[in-house]
Amino acid sequence: MERYNYGMIGLGVMGRNLLYNIADNGFSIAGFDLDEVKIKELQEGASSQMKVKGTGTLEDFVAALETPRKIILMVPAGKPVDAVLENITPLLSKGDIVIDAGNSYFKDTNRRVEDLASKNLHFMGMGVSGGEKGARTGPSIMPGGDLEAFTLLQPMLEAIAAKVDNEACTAYMGKGSAGNYVKMVHNGIEYAIMQLISEAYDLLKRGAGLNNDQLYEVFKEWNNGEMNSFLIEITRDIFQQKDSLTDSFLVDQILDKAGAKGTGKWTSEQAMEIGVSIPTIDIAVTSRILSAYKEERILASQLYSEKEITSPEDIKLFIQEVGDALFLATLISYAQGLALLVKASEEYSFQIPLKDVVKIWRGGCIIRSVLLEKFYAAYTKDPNLSNILLDPNIAVLVKSKIKALRKTAGYAAENGISSLGIQTALGYFDAYTTESLPVNLIQAQRDYFGAHTYQRIDREGVFHTVWNSVNN
Repeated sequence: MERYNYGMIGLGVMGRNLLYNIADNGFSIAGFDLDEVKIKELQEGASSQMKVKGTGTLEDFVAALETPRKIILMVPAGKPVDAVLENITPLLSKGDIVIDAGNSYFKDTNRRVEDLASKNLHFMGMGVSGGEKGARTGPSIMPGGDLEAFTLLQPMLEAIAAKVDNEACTAYMGKGSAGNYVKMVHNGIEYAIMQLISEAYDLLKRGAGLNNDQLYEVFKEWNNGEMNSFLIEITRDIFQQKDSLTDSFLVDQILDKAGAKGTGKWTSEQAMEIGVSIPTIDIAVTSRILSAYKEERILASQLYSEKEITSPEDIKLFIQEVGDALFLATLISYAQGLALLVKASEEYSFQIPLKDVVKIWRGGCIIRSVLLEKFYAAYTKDPNLSNILLDPNIAVLVKSKIKALRKTAGYAAENGISSLGIQTALGYFDAYTTESLPVNLIQAQRDYFGAHTYQRIDREGVFHTVWNSVNN
């Protein structure tokens, strides 16, 4: 009986596309899904050059794989993953490898690693970014966990990953559930950048009065320069998409209620748990929640009347300033996410290589951007950099854009155009670059009402004061 190099459980669009990508690169692969239609679609969609096999039972699926078996799961996070593991682990042998390629929560991965290790099996969490197209043609792949298991998978992963300068956009992300954690933070940064782009769009549309054709030209110009990125590129294209049901542009017919799948929320929760400030990512999550209050927002807009917006005097200069503000706020969002990875690596002993993280994010993934080349240079020079804003070359870049960020935030505030992402990016920068914050007053208040103690600037130790109450 012929044996296959790899197995794929879950033959939805992502699983099937990733399977075809593996097969395109010379590896044989068997697939399994509970849905017989998907198995049929797998077989029918495979080219004659691919060595692909669809199986209808887990027993046939496992029997079709060479040992040690290397099985990729592309199923929804949570209970479906546990259900698959419960059913398949009794069929596996010592040394077999199971790779979860979905957006699983990293603590769930830790639990599964321990459970499978007790059965002499390897379990790995592996982030995959790039959407359906990326899965088929070359995603960014973030594997973590057992280094021995990764070594067996490495040739395949490097073959199917996106390439930048002939380098594969995949690398070992660290121990335990590091792969899932890196992907989670990737998605958190993605939330922030999408929020910032939507705010720039709103400023240009309501502030400068640009129509969709003009917005297309602006984003086209931005994408041809230092802001070149996947999200700017697709935003450009969105402004030219006509609606098939009306004579309008499609973007103008889409309801302003944003969806979410949880990874952004996990990123915010994690930052709170281990003590890292990521306000622009936090506010992006909050903004999606706020968007769901559509009915209330309609009532509030009526109650507080239509906002009067003053058009900028120099539209061309305004567009440039909004672009520079978006660029810098995006950079600050990356800085927050990367700082979270630094702290998490220490907290959980992940040993995440930041240089490799930004290196593999340069291609294939949703947050790919030419800006990451500058981050790669910074981490190559100093792998232990705690925050990208501390790099001297990044500082020069930031200084050239900060005035535009201030002016854009000020214009939005004066004209009542919501810019939560832009405002928090600026607020984070100002706080992070301030030697003395007014938190001394907060510490005094805490000690006054709760005897929480405080530290002093002139001597070591922990202090408490019996505060005097002044009666007027």
